[in-house]
Amino acid sequence: MTNILVIDDDEMVGQLIAAALRKLDFDVHCADTAEEGLAAIQSKKPDALFLDVRLPDMSGLELTESIHKLDPKLPIVFITVSDDSNVAIEAMTVGAYDFLLKPLDMAQVQQVASKAIQARRMMQVPVRMIAGDDDAAYEADQDSMIGRSAPMLEVYKDVGRVAKQDVTVLICGESGTGKELVARAIYQHSHRAGEPFLAVNCAALSETLLESELFGHEKGAFTGADRRRIGKFEQCDGGTLFLDEVGDMSPSVQGKVLRLLQEQAFERVGGRETIRTDVRIICATNRDFEQMIDDGEFRLDLYHRLNGYRIDLPPLRDREEDVPRLIEYLVLRYSREAGKEMQGIAPEAMALLQSHSWPGNIREMQSVIRKAVLKATGPVLVPETLPGAWLASEADQNPKQAERRHRAGDATKDSDRFANVHAGLPETDATRNLATFVDQRRQAESTNLYAETLEMMERYLVARVLEESDGNQSKAASDLGISRGSLRKKIRELGLSVEHRVSSDGDGMGDQHE
Repeated sequence: MTNILVIDDDEMVGQLIAAALRKLDFDVHCADTAEEGLAAIQSKKPDALFLDVRLPDMSGLELTESIHKLDPKLPIVFITVSDDSNVAIEAMTVGAYDFLLKPLDMAQVQQVASKAIQARRMMQVPVRMIAGDDDAAYEADQDSMIGRSAPMLEVYKDVGRVAKQDVTVLICGESGTGKELVARAIYQHSHRAGEPFLAVNCAALSETLLESELFGHEKGAFTGADRRRIGKFEQCDGGTLFLDEVGDMSPSVQGKVLRLLQEQAFERVGGRETIRTDVRIICATNRDFEQMIDDGEFRLDLYHRLNGYRIDLPPLRDREEDVPRLIEYLVLRYSREAGKEMQGIAPEAMALLQSHSWPGNIREMQSVIRKAVLKATGPVLVPETLPGAWLASEADQNPKQAERRHRAGDATKDSDRFANVHAGLPETDATRNLATFVDQRRQAESTNLYAETLEMMERYLVARVLEESDGNQSKAASDLGISRGSLRKKIRELGLSVEHRVSSDGDGMGDQHE
């Protein structure tokens, strides 16, 4: 159970936060005074803290020093009725994770709490690099990198070489290869392990929001900036900042990050005050930086600054000898989480899993194994618990199974449709009507219907806007409301090119063709 502590002498505040976080299955504890709060931190071991700036026996700002002695990595969210920007700055100076104003908004409380818990987990949960076969090494409170192939052993060596060196690190690899785990391992073995570790996904935010997230902003800096905000670089002073999908930063943000790396100084958006900070940057990307530089999409000087040390993560297809061990580890992990006593994997199921190419890498494997474990009714993972694509393959080798699938529908067509969703464009008849597509995926016994349907619709939308903009990616990105870098990423992920065209066919999904 995730524990949240609220230290506030206003009983209603605790009740509101408890009501907001109950929906997230968080256990909320309340304390009225600083003394009670310190005792609760020791006894309840909270994962995040909501702290009032003004308490009956002590200022919340003054209490922070004592809190950090008990738990230096506890995310503290200050709450107050004052909108004085100096209070916000002072709160961030003493190590606050965030700052909320009363009256509290329940949705904002939920959002901040979820982010604080994630930040806590990244700082607190150990990342273990395992090259052996010892099941005892798999602890419930640890994240593990599993592998003893030559490429993975080199990754372990790289982490050891660079962790204690205060240089920037660039982690490169395909989506789902575990770049965040490597970043956390570097942080946890560094001299900054006692300081904050924060993460920002550069691809998930627009240019304005990303700039504000990193550097903060002054009140009135842009529409919606109703108060001063402290950015991650200022908030993470002395610690480590992980910039995920760093290749999706706009040129403007790239320039500000370059200056920060050169001078360890920056200004908030809309501000003139120069702020100095000491932050180690670890960044990650699944993009080809060299090609981006050639295309003028990424600054060469910033690339050299970020590339203080480069770690390349291998895709699963280059780690064939690690696949069985990874599967066994994930079955063990997810069976423990589900409270099931799984004794192993049937040879037929293992053969099917090993024959898969895993284009989504470890993230895809995690999704498949978790669903299979949840679906399993016995102590052994069997082929019937795997998604439809593997079942279709198994049925081809088993005449009785194939006959059962034939009675339910054409197995070959079903598996072809499944492959089309992931590897290329959906079939014409499937894209003409959303209901038809869903019916086909249901008939194929898909266990990933939500993601498949969203992907099909997103592919249609992106391809159509590209077609209507005559392949002009800048215009298409503008029409979609995303950055050009984000559009390029979607084109790659969806298997599109600027030559793909989409035409509308009534109210249904249009046909895509070369």
